[in-house]
Amino acid sequence: MTDTQPWFDRGRWVRPRWTTTTAMANGAGFCAGLITLAWAASVPSWAACTVDAQGSGHVGAIVDGRTLRLADGREIRLAGLAYPVGPHAAAVLAALVGDRDVVLRGQDDAPDRYGRQSFYVFPDGAGVSVQAALLARGEAVYSGLVADPGCAAELGQAEATARTARLGVWADPDAIKNAETPGDILALSGQFAVVEGKVVSVRQAGPTFYVNFGRRWTEGFAVTISGRMMAAFEAAGVPPRSLENRRVRVRGWVERHGGPRIELFRTGQIELIAGR
Repeated sequence: MTDTQPWFDRGRWVRPRWTTTTAMANGAGFCAGLITLAWAASVPSWAACTVDAQGSGHVGAIVDGRTLRLADGREIRLAGLAYPVGPHAAAVLAALVGDRDVVLRGQDDAPDRYGRQSFYVFPDGAGVSVQAALLARGEAVYSGLVADPGCAAELGQAEATARTARLGVWADPDAIKNAETPGDILALSGQFAVVEGKVVSVRQAGPTFYVNFGRRWTEGFAVTISGRMMAAFEAAGVPPRSLENRRVRVRGWVERHGGPRIELFRTGQIELIAGR
């Protein structure tokens, strides 16, 4: 089975040319080390995603780096992860849950148009999600679109560990885009991106707030926040107007509206960068 998920390489997303089977064979020691890291070292601080269980199943196959197929035919997407994932994600996922029983946690949502359901996946008896294990090794990127505070904290902390250590996708210096170079961000139009920069101004136009990172709003990078999200951002301690002159990290899907834009749907898509 070929894993066709792209990953960062020298500032761009590329696709692997190896198969999951080959990667698993060559990476047995790597995967064993990851399992030790994720379920031994990580449990004390990250066992926070305790949303309701929605059943269980036995993993029959790994579809790609963030999708698995249960023996009963159900396809499960790993909730909380953004596309794309790292080059070893499918092999790691196979090492963690391949041919194992798993517990599914989250909301019992209807399948998407491809018949897939999104859940947090836990190997039977484990206290930390598979998502956290992938994030901790830099084989995935946190989407920021997680409603449950415990799960959001677990996934955010796991990614921060890999990001600080420059593991996996974070080893590439271009993995985080600079808000002062809007052209680089526009190159990712239609894709998920993580962007850091200093907020120059915050303006409101109708019901929408514009968090601007450039002085020319028609060309520079900006984040948009709908008025209906104001209560949530204020409750989280990040009202838009408080962001002026602060350095922040944002994540989401890049759109072109003059300059590059990312719309925020959850408070987890933006975070203050301490000390900057």
